Amino acid sequence: MSERHPTPGLGVHGDFSVWAPRADRVRLRADGTDHPMRSDSDGWWHARVEGAGHGTDYAYLLDDDPAALPDPRSRWQPHGVHAASRVYDHAAHTWTDAAWTGRPLAGAVVYELHVGTFTPGGTLASAIDRLDHLADLGVTHVELMPVNAFDGTHGWGYDGVLWSAVHQPYGGPDALKAFVGACHARGLAVLLDVVHNHLGPSGAYLPRFGPYFSGENAWGPSLNLDGPDSDPVRRLVLDNALDWLRHFHLDGLRLDAVHALRDDRATPLLAELSEEVDALAAALGRPLSLIAESDRNDPRTVLPREAGGLGMGAQWSDDLHHALHTALTGETHGYYADFAGPEVLPEVLRRVFRHAGTYSSFRRRTHGAPVDTARVPGSRFLGYLATHDQIGNRARGDRMAEHVSPGLLLCGAALVLCSPYTPMVFMGEEWAATTPWPFFASFPDPDLAEGVRRGRRREFAALGWAEEEIPDPVDPATRDSAVLDWGQPGREPHRTVLDTYRALIALRRTEPELADPRLDRFGVTASTDGRRLVLERGRLRLLCNLAAEAADVEVDAPPREVLLATGEPRIEDGSVKVPRESFTLLRL
Repeated sequence: MSERHPTPGLGVHGDFSVWAPRADRVRLRADGTDHPMRSDSDGWWHARVEGAGHGTDYAYLLDDDPAALPDPRSRWQPHGVHAASRVYDHAAHTWTDAAWTGRPLAGAVVYELHVGTFTPGGTLASAIDRLDHLADLGVTHVELMPVNAFDGTHGWGYDGVLWSAVHQPYGGPDALKAFVGACHARGLAVLLDVVHNHLGPSGAYLPRFGPYFSGENAWGPSLNLDGPDSDPVRRLVLDNALDWLRHFHLDGLRLDAVHALRDDRATPLLAELSEEVDALAAALGRPLSLIAESDRNDPRTVLPREAGGLGMGAQWSDDLHHALHTALTGETHGYYADFAGPEVLPEVLRRVFRHAGTYSSFRRRTHGAPVDTARVPGSRFLGYLATHDQIGNRARGDRMAEHVSPGLLLCGAALVLCSPYTPMVFMGEEWAATTPWPFFASFPDPDLAEGVRRGRRREFAALGWAEEEIPDPVDPATRDSAVLDWGQPGREPHRTVLDTYRALIALRRTEPELADPRLDRFGVTASTDGRRLVLERGRLRLLCNLAAEAADVEVDAPPREVLLATGEPRIEDGSVKVPRESFTLLRL
């Protein structure tokens, strides 16, 4: 377990401190005046400035370097990631959600939202204006993509460099608190995507202060979680997570790419984080959730710590996405090749992972381990048709709605929303949005911007794409193209898609069988070609016909009631005639 240093001074009461164990001299610049700092034996430097407090601008100067650097633990960066930090006092905010008691993840429907493209305004304040849409849709949790500070105005958020400061173009810390309060007033829990596995390429001053990094991962330097002087590094991550939950009243965190957190300690960072978050939840009296993004296909990620697991409440399930995507679109290139057989989708629906100690062709090795479906509930795995990654990492950022019919999209939605998994919807999916969601950034440094542009084109040129087909990621028009068109839900076929999503989510609330997370009570049967599937949910049956022609689908008992259907199914003795590219949800 990492030792906890007394809470670092962040200037709220005039006390400032920073960890810089290799510096011989550190000065604090507060409101334009430099102050010497004294060091202790643990590599921390301290100073007290009378009169400093909420609103004071400050920065640190290391040794004889004239560059004033923002605080690695900064809570507020009003002038960007290269400028001075500003003292932020959490106690200055008046909350209005005292009655909020939280929402557990089991039984949830999650909505992934990117602040910068959810509305034309691209701010947390403008996002509040659309929260009634989410409440009416019936989702329970809003998952914000990263909102911590990154260089530029617009970006995905995964190039953040100051983990505790809310991106100022989104509105800063007060705006995030207002957003959370507005969500809680509508019964919506709020999850936040946090990225601790790497830093962005611009404004990453953290390594100047100390040995925060060691080795490499796919995105660059890897966080020093287990090497010399790693205790304060781990503490930075733990405190950052706890501060989001405590001070911003968040209901959980989505932890980006945890497989890139290299950690050989006896108690892994994720298990330590799980333990501290559980303790905080007990103190606050409301549930707090941790959701991991992991490429390992390792069931231990979501097993309790007492069972030898890492204690995550859930993880994203890309295998289910890949199986659904391949079945609905017919794409079989790249990693989709492993998900192309007619047996794959029913298999993944039953057992969670496609790669469960089996060979992965794109990894060229065996991968993963099986989930014990008799003991691990499906609610610990998020199921989805789309995510920011799966759309945005395509060359044009094209959505599934561009390639398949509304009928097939709704079949996919029904398979997700009627499954034992925790469903997640990517913004706009609920009305079959046709706005793309390509990769975009807005780095002010022209050399860095050109490097990003060339790198994107080079990446997809290797896959056969012509240069002119790749949107320029640093052209403001690329970001603008990704902004949701809020006029679409009022037009067909988008209106019908949205109505069906609402109905499916409502049924998940009113029909207990649909929300039942027990995988060992969940049955899936499929035709030999994989185009007709039946999901067994207690006395309910979801019949999906992915084929281009109507099909007779057998059921195991006479249907008593059609709860929801697309098209016009015909019930006959022992079977149901399900129209092409449609679903029928029955009660037997």
